[in-house]
Amino acid sequence: MPLKTSRAQLLRGLNEAIRKVGAQSVLISDLVATRVGLNSTDLECLDVLYLAGATTAGTLSKHTGLTTGATTAVIDRLQRAGFVRRGRDASDRRCVLVNVVPSGAERIKPLYALLAARMAHLNKRYDERELAVIVDYLSRALDVGAEHVAWLQTQPLRARRRATKRPRAVSTGTPQRRSVAAAERR
Repeated sequence: MPLKTSRAQLLRGLNEAIRKVGAQSVLISDLVATRVGLNSTDLECLDVLYLAGATTAGTLSKHTGLTTGATTAVIDRLQRAGFVRRGRDASDRRCVLVNVVPSGAERIKPLYALLAARMAHLNKRYDERELAVIVDYLSRALDVGAEHVAWLQTQPLRARRRATKRPRAVSTGTPQRRSVAAAERR
């Protein structure tokens, strides 16, 4: 009879899996972004826009946690690259909406096609009840993450540490011994 996995073990495994999925997502995003001429922040903002539909820069800023200035810069870059366009809201002419350009999205889709197919295959392993639990959990986890982003925005910026130059030690001995000593210091 197999040993029962404890709640603590399951939670540890879940936490580790979430962290790995997050890291892997960042790495995939960076690779895709590079292949379409964007940086990963711009690609992720494009995905948020794609999922949200036409939205304002202010709403995008709230969803991403970026400042309004940074969000405007992202939209400017995405527009120059042909991925989004700005347009007036038909119901409120004062409001500018950002829309994903369909041809821009089509440039990215092939880079995710294999992953999407493999995920569809994986999803077949779960019934509707299990999928509902997964969707519920991930939706709640996203809410927790959004709350954390809001909290992080209230935290002071930490100054980056400047690399300090170590004083060079006076080397004695043969050139070979000096190069070994230098390599050990690195």
